[in-house]
Amino acid sequence: MSAQSIYDLAALGAIIRFSDGTRRPPERHRKKLAAWEHRNSSGRLIRKQAERRVGNTVISASITLHAGDYGGGGVVVLRVHRTFSVDSDLTFVVTECPKVGAVRVFDRPGDDAELVYLASHRADAECWLQSHGYPHAVLDEVTADAVAADVVEGRIVA
Repeated sequence: MSAQSIYDLAALGAIIRFSDGTRRPPERHRKKLAAWEHRNSSGRLIRKQAERRVGNTVISASITLHAGDYGGGGVVVLRVHRTFSVDSDLTFVVTECPKVGAVRVFDRPGDDAELVYLASHRADAECWLQSHGYPHAVLDEVTADAVAADVVEGRIVA
């Protein structure tokens, strides 16, 4: 499916795999393999940003995936996000949707919010919030009604 389909249909918190359709090069070709991995990987959908205008420039809608965290000893030094325009030439697939009862923690209210944590339940989300500094965080529980609405409206993409 296209990036536009992910933008329109996938739920925040879903695991998305993206690919350019090429075959994986052998391990011995390190540079080719690194380039291939840059265009063939996966991440958690953490943000959908609508098209916007800056001066005379129109910036198309985009999706952002959390690709990974790097650090040591429980300290995250580098957080890797990948942002794709909805007109990306890559192919996207939803490999996992958020489970019913999971709680999404957003950094702020509104349409421009970013998912910062996906908790297994509300108590986990509240505990996580106490140790992380998000004063304007919003908790959003994934409900069975929302999952049922996705099925009825044909938005299930996994």
